[in-house]
Amino acid sequence: MADFTIVLGDYNTSSWSLRGWLALKQTGASFETVMVSFRDPDVKTHILVHSPSGLVPLLKHHTPDGDVLVWETLAIIEFLNEMYPDAGLWPIEPTARTQARVVSAEMHGGFAPLRNHMPMYLKGTKPGEGMGEGVAGNIARICEIWEDCRARFGQDGDFLFGTFTGADIMFAPVVTRFQTYGVDLSPVCRAYVDAVRARPDMQEWAAGA
Repeated sequence: MADFTIVLGDYNTSSWSLRGWLALKQTGASFETVMVSFRDPDVKTHILVHSPSGLVPLLKHHTPDGDVLVWETLAIIEFLNEMYPDAGLWPIEPTARTQARVVSAEMHGGFAPLRNHMPMYLKGTKPGEGMGEGVAGNIARICEIWEDCRARFGQDGDFLFGTFTGADIMFAPVVTRFQTYGVDLSPVCRAYVDAVRARPDMQEWAAGA
């Protein structure tokens, strides 16, 4: 039996599912997936079978004493970081680790205009669409975060803190949005988007969409 089961929504559109799945992949742990289609009219009922919050992703850790349930993506990342401290889910250096958590929390709780007007959609491109009210400001702030992290902490690799961490996981769906909607980016941000999209785990997820 696998160590974990993760309950996911559609690969094409479920940005939170992508985040939870990437975090679990990074640990190298064995896991099984349960897919719940958002197109199913009874989707909420099906999710509630697994998830007390009625949302995905939902992580189940199978233990001899029963399943440990973890929902909310940041909680999943923190739980997995405690179980797999060598998986690199957060930077080792304290200042970088704090900053990674800060920008991850900002991503978790913010950028509603971008979420609403540029939903994740991996099956095609929609250049020029999605620029509703507030989106330009969201894009500018995200790019500011990316450029700041790359300049201060990213010297040892291609990602926000050099190596791929929970911060990159939190912004991974934004990377797909910027690609889908053809967002014009600075050279630093474009290089970052390309680096994230080139990862084998991102390509594996996209292939399932």
